[in-house]
Amino acid sequence: QVQLVEAGGGLVQPGGSLRLSCITSGLIFNTKALGWYRQGPGKQRSWVATISRGGTEIYADSVKGRFTISRDNAKDTVYLQMNNTRLEDTATYYCNVIPPMNSWGQGTQVTVSS
Repeated sequence: QVQLVEAGGGLVQPGGSLRLSCITSGLIFNTKALGWYRQGPGKQRSWVATISRGGTEIYADSVKGRFTISRDNAKDTVYLQMNNTRLEDTATYYCNVIPPMNSWGQGTQVTVSS
């Protein structure tokens, strides 16, 4: 059974930084492309970033240049470094494979507020 456990969220001021992590289990981790997604208040869940098996990174235009996705295959973990955060980054953040499975973790809440 696949499990996805996100952590690292919290309250941050605009312009601040956070590092999210997602520990996975039940996957053959190093064979999967992985992604981060987010769901803001009153919005549908949307894709944020992808990292391929080989480490190629792709970003949504809204986070390009501010967020960095990375992976540690030895720890079955994917990360999202969030820099220069904006109010509109407020959301619950989730990780999943690419394309996403129907099963999601609990997510981690990020609130950007002054």
